Amino acid sequence: MLRLLALLLLFPLALRAETVPPDAATIELSFAPVVKRVAPAVVNVYSAAQSRGSGLPFDDPILREFFGDHFGPGFGFGERSAASLGSGVIVAADGLIVTNEHVIAEAREITVILADGREFAAEIVLEDERTDLAVLRIDAEGEALPTVEFRDSDTLEVGDLVLAIGNPFGVGQTVTLGIVSALARTQVGVSDYSFFIQTDAAINPGNSGGALVAADGRLVGINTAIYSRSGGSIGIGFAIPSNMVATVIGAAMTGGVVERPWAGLRGENVTAELAPRVGLTRPGGVVVNELYPDGPAERAGLLPGDVILTVGGQPVPDLKAMNFRLATMGVGATAALGILRRAEDLVLALPLEPPPEEPASDPRLLDGRQPLAGATVVNLSPKLAEDLGIADFWRGVMVLKVARGSPARRLGFRPGDLVRGVNGEAIDDTAELEAVIGAATSNVWQLEVERDGQRTSFEVKG
Repeated sequence: MLRLLALLLLFPLALRAETVPPDAATIELSFAPVVKRVAPAVVNVYSAAQSRGSGLPFDDPILREFFGDHFGPGFGFGERSAASLGSGVIVAADGLIVTNEHVIAEAREITVILADGREFAAEIVLEDERTDLAVLRIDAEGEALPTVEFRDSDTLEVGDLVLAIGNPFGVGQTVTLGIVSALARTQVGVSDYSFFIQTDAAINPGNSGGALVAADGRLVGINTAIYSRSGGSIGIGFAIPSNMVATVIGAAMTGGVVERPWAGLRGENVTAELAPRVGLTRPGGVVVNELYPDGPAERAGLLPGDVILTVGGQPVPDLKAMNFRLATMGVGATAALGILRRAEDLVLALPLEPPPEEPASDPRLLDGRQPLAGATVVNLSPKLAEDLGIADFWRGVMVLKVARGSPARRLGFRPGDLVRGVNGEAIDDTAELEAVIGAATSNVWQLEVERDGQRTSFEVKG
């Protein structure tokens, strides 16, 4: 019955066909040539790390708060060995490999296994948690290893065919096929520079760090995450675009430090509610709220209220997209910003510079009989704020860490709090805070603290 149905469906096509395909090769569709070219450059990455906790049912953070690590290794809350499995891509013939940072995080030993089965010990050249990328190196003893060619990820379009190559669940190198489901996904929350290619090619645990390859055999992304309720693929996978990968690899080749450009502006996403107020008919873009004095954005001519619509000719639907575009251009470049100002379209040249490290952080551990005893405080600067991933603040005295059991901990202070005032005096730096809070003549302190953008004042009695 099924064969009859198939014949009936194909019969109209047969009537229309003018010629019969001469051989099987004419009608065969295969990605085998692409896989043969790329697969040798995709590797397995195994890392061994020391992790905390025993895995016992009573390994509870509240109990750990009281008992610490007194039970020793292998019991209670000591250290135990943990293994991580992932994939990687050889990007330079001398043994440079890119993978995900989360694959090798806190690793003691890293082993790379090539597609032909050879094993090599790997060393870390660069780790960048903010992009979830890491670069490794193996010593191939002078042999030129197979590599993969990069493609500009901005040339991808939704609907393009892609292959995901990696080592899912440790079963061995596996190739899956899908399409580009979406581009510029910025609300995934996997890394600070969220700007992902979404694909329905099957990606599972172990694929992290593997290659996302276009139909022409060139690398367009590094597979990094999946959306799943079961732990397996449900057709929603995410890859870091090759343009960002290339930036991190470039940093690894020139000193091993990722130096990100800093614009010196604060802004917010143009939502559907905000769009009519800034002169737009639809959401998208970034409205400038504040400029750092004499920073790159101010010198470029930006003004509060300007709406940034494009960077380098590419649309920026939100802040994360803008940060991604700037980061891939790198320090020393000049970005062309397409902006809207009072219904007028303008293009401004933004110099991309590293964030200034002024003032010096000057960390101080506060002590004595006062509310902030046990807190380590630092002076914020654009550089420190960038390093800490703090987008909302450029200056002020920030709590960096709080000692367990200290007065500051008992009062609820936590890292990230900004101390804005003590006893009516504005606080500008750590030296001033230490002097003012220690000079109180009574056992009463009036503190002004900012947390998550909200300021609050409260009184503490000693």
